[in-house]
Amino acid sequence: MSQSTKILAFAGSTREQSFNRRLLSTAITAARDAGAEVTRLELADYPLPFMDEDLESSQGLPEQAIRLKDLFKAHDGFIIACPEYNSAITPILKNVIDWVSRPREGEAPLEPFAGKACGLIATSPGALGGLRGLYTVRSILMNIRVVVVPEMAAVGNAHEVLDGETITDDRARGMVEQVARRVVEVARALRSIS
Repeated sequence: MSQSTKILAFAGSTREQSFNRRLLSTAITAARDAGAEVTRLELADYPLPFMDEDLESSQGLPEQAIRLKDLFKAHDGFIIACPEYNSAITPILKNVIDWVSRPREGEAPLEPFAGKACGLIATSPGALGGLRGLYTVRSILMNIRVVVVPEMAAVGNAHEVLDGETITDDRARGMVEQVARRVVEVARALRSIS
C-alpha cells in the first residue's frame, strides 16, 4: 500500500480566537476525508525572532526554524488559512516562510517548499473575506516554487458564517472543502511523479 499523502495545515495567526484558525478546521476535515494524513501546526508553538541575516550569520538558524523546516519537508503539501492585514500577508506568516526558506548545508534549494502543493483559504469580517491578502501569499509561495492550486476560498462576514469552528453557510463551506480536496489531489499527483 502506498504511503498516505501528508498535509501540513496552519493559520497565519496565533490569536486564540482567530477566525482563520477556526476556518482551518473545515479544511482539515475535508483533507482527511479525501484520504490525507493531516498535521495541524500552531505557529505559537514555534516562536521565532524576526528574520535577520546578521543573527543567522552569528548564531545560525534558530532551533524553532530548524524544527519548522523539518516539519515542512516531511509533508507533501500545505493548507494555509491566511488572515489579511492591510490587504497583505501577516508578519508572523511572512517570518515563518522566510526562516523556513533559509538554506542549510546538504539541503536542496528551497527544499521545504519546492514542488509541494498548497491551498489558500481566508476569512474576515469584511465582505471580501481576506481575498486581497491571498494574492500576496500566492505570489510569495509561487516564487519559492510552491505549486499553489488555482482554487482559493475567501469567506466574507466571518462573524456571521462561523459558529465556533463550523461554517454555517453551505456555499462558503463548499469552497473551503474544494480547496482542501484539490490540495490533496495535487500533492498526491506531484509525489507520484517526483
